[in-house]
Amino acid sequence: PLADPLRHPGNPLGPTTPPLHPKRDPLPRRDIFGELRSLQYVKKDWSDHALWWEKKKTWLLKTHWTLDKYGIQADARLLFTPQHKLLRLQLPNMKHMKVKVNFSDRVFKAVSDICKTFNIRHPEELSLLRKPRDPKKKKKKLEEAEEEALDPLSPTSAWFGDSPLSEGNPSILAVSQPISSPDILVKLYKPQSLLDKAKINQGWLDSSRSLMEQDVKENEVLLLRFKYHSFFDLNPKYDAIRVNQLYEQAKWAILLEEIECTEEEMMMFAALQYHINKLSIMSSDNHMNNTLLLTTNKENGCFFHLGSHMSPSVCSIFSRPKKLTLKGYKQYWCTFKDITISCYKSKEEAHGTPAHQMNLRGCEVTPDVNISGQKFNIKLLIPVADGMNEIWLRCDTEKQYAHWMAACRLASKGKTMADSSYNLEVQNILSFLKMQHMNPDPQFIEPITTDINPECLVSPRYLKKYKNKQISARILEAHQNVAQMSLIEAKMRFIQAWQSLPEFGITHFLAKFQGGKREELIGITYNRLIRMDASTGDAIKTWRFSNMKQWNVNWEIKMVTVEFADEPSLSFVCAEVDCKVVHEFIGGYIFLSTRAKDQNESLDEEMFYKLTSGWV
Repeated sequence: PLADPLRHPGNPLGPTTPPLHPKRDPLPRRDIFGELRSLQYVKKDWSDHALWWEKKKTWLLKTHWTLDKYGIQADARLLFTPQHKLLRLQLPNMKHMKVKVNFSDRVFKAVSDICKTFNIRHPEELSLLRKPRDPKKKKKKLEEAEEEALDPLSPTSAWFGDSPLSEGNPSILAVSQPISSPDILVKLYKPQSLLDKAKINQGWLDSSRSLMEQDVKENEVLLLRFKYHSFFDLNPKYDAIRVNQLYEQAKWAILLEEIECTEEEMMMFAALQYHINKLSIMSSDNHMNNTLLLTTNKENGCFFHLGSHMSPSVCSIFSRPKKLTLKGYKQYWCTFKDITISCYKSKEEAHGTPAHQMNLRGCEVTPDVNISGQKFNIKLLIPVADGMNEIWLRCDTEKQYAHWMAACRLASKGKTMADSSYNLEVQNILSFLKMQHMNPDPQFIEPITTDINPECLVSPRYLKKYKNKQISARILEAHQNVAQMSLIEAKMRFIQAWQSLPEFGITHFLAKFQGGKREELIGITYNRLIRMDASTGDAIKTWRFSNMKQWNVNWEIKMVTVEFADEPSLSFVCAEVDCKVVHEFIGGYIFLSTRAKDQNESLDEEMFYKLTSGWV
């Protein structure tokens, strides 16, 4: 006979329940449930219960199948258990919630249900992540710290206990709460290198399998995070909670140094955070309902409408050859047309034949800007047969830089300055630069007060570099550029500024490339793969998804192979991470690229599984 499933220590019927012995003949699973429900001594609603086969990590959910068809033998141990169990979720704002989740659903479906409960649109952008372990902390102390953080959970921790929106009020998740103490930052794990960032990404759960199949236990702590950095149709009118949680994820990424930013950018982020904290504390309903003048663009979702400017003309260029010499740079006069930069030896020769021409399709575009130093440079990595050519563009003014940067970004995607998004891109860049300006007039700067706590507004790197009083003064100076913004506008600006950082949206994994002798990094973004130096983070080679024919996975040796239309195929072996995680990121971004505004809100789950699961 079957081993007694009702005497399992996790059995809801209790250890004293008499044993159940199903027949040895082929017996449909629903008949087993019939026997269980017929037990007169147990009065309980069994509708949510199902059988779990521990050894095979499988739910027996196909009620028309017999035990024989499942391959269950007489010595199998089955657990009769509820499908919905409590999970402790840490949201992007670092707050913890107890949520009842279906442990038999695939993670993709479970996350969709969680987001429906929390009123977060586009759940396909989020997923569940296991908490990274800090190797410097002992396991016992780490667990104690987690328990302390979860006890008490939150005044609203019981919201989502029994039904999708039981007594809950998820609108509270749209309210940003200031960091109460610098000690919170000290306790949280901070990646010290790119390798540490890659290790964090080992923890993403498999979206095609259930929580139980991945050894997630009841009451376990999991992180709910925006996994894919492709935010579709972000509209403050409908997305107050989504905007706030995105702002929170961006804020913590900057404070924990998960993404690099310059000193001026850090002070701008701190000023925005300070402003958001002030407005959030001041009674919030009218700020939450403030309407921001937004224009909807079919391609780019919501953006701030700021007008238009003329097209770019010329700027200087410095080209650095691969072999560094004392005279490594040559200066040219350049013009930009369509997606091509033409280089001339002087301005006077600009009407003749160019000395060089560069097609920017598929290139990497990185800003190198210092407002106070009046440095406005653009770094281009242009694909060539054996790697990438590094090119530097030097602009003289902010306005010229904004035009050239916008043109380069569009050209990298194969778009020209005639594209409808060009003027918007220029204005977003100018707006981003404007927020970093320091106000030279001290009469407009509010005096330093006790309500500003720089230890909660900037990352540890700058706390070590400057005194608190110096940082406070710079934050208040930068605050003058954002002081007139409404709460929702400030959050949107924060998110846009985060998206403008060079490292935004790159998910790192440790990998060994075919033909390579050492481990390197593979970076995955919404539109490309990047081969990166593991120590510096410099891009070695990029491959656009738009040029990709197909990708395959050899599950036995953990090798991912990507084939392209007009380039040699790319092969790499995943190190320290299941190649399924990498495969899912590639397929997930392909899936997100198929979204359109004329679609209804329902998701094509089967298409997602076909692109990401590897075996459907």
